[in-house]
Amino acid sequence: MREWDMDASVAALVEAHRTGVLIEALPRTPSGPDEAHAIQDEVIARLGVEVGGFKASIPKDAPPKRALIQAPMIRQSPAHMTPEEAPHRGVEAEIVFRFTRDFPPRPEPYAREEIAAGVSALPGIEVVSSRFREPLARPPLEQMADAIINGGLVLGPETADWSGLDLARLHVRLEVNGETLVDRQGGHPTNDPLGIAVALVEMMRTGAGVRTGQVVATGSWSGMPFLKPGDHCVATFEGLGTAEVTFSA
Repeated sequence: MREWDMDASVAALVEAHRTGVLIEALPRTPSGPDEAHAIQDEVIARLGVEVGGFKASIPKDAPPKRALIQAPMIRQSPAHMTPEEAPHRGVEAEIVFRFTRDFPPRPEPYAREEIAAGVSALPGIEVVSSRFREPLARPPLEQMADAIINGGLVLGPETADWSGLDLARLHVRLEVNGETLVDRQGGHPTNDPLGIAVALVEMMRTGAGVRTGQVVATGSWSGMPFLKPGDHCVATFEGLGTAEVTFSA
């Protein structure tokens, strides 16, 4: 992507963040993940907001990808979000890791054991929302440039010693307004939530690194239902606890 093309896409997303006016599309679709990530980084820089965390995934037959989550949009449960903050109101039950030590840039990769010893675990709800009017209709690389259509993250209680939990087989339940939508054992897309945290650290190792206190959301166990204004959502993970969010009418 030529510099002026990237600048136009950054400017469009920054304006949408600042005004709340949704956009139809980017001026030009990024040509690959590196350009989509670069747009994310520049949007955050121009908004002047702190990076509170990340969402990350390892797609099949594709490189890992990550999104930056703005610190003000990471909320402690029970949380509320307004229509202006989250116009689309998608929800995903996810295991979240909080980094309890820095993982700064360095030449050699971090070992999985290093990362496991440097994170705590939390139940979470990723709020899926976007600066696009119809986010799911946009190409995946445009969604990636828009922080993989992340709208925020709601965190439940923190568990420092989670080593005794079989993270691949935890029981998960997702409820909306008291109705159970998901109730099952397991369901993470890779069966390895910690592996997503490892991939995120590796992606950031050659860039800004990861700081103590930042978090990473590791993928949906529940699909991605979209809710209505006024709806109340609760996600519960066996052994970790509950996160809940209400979307203001």
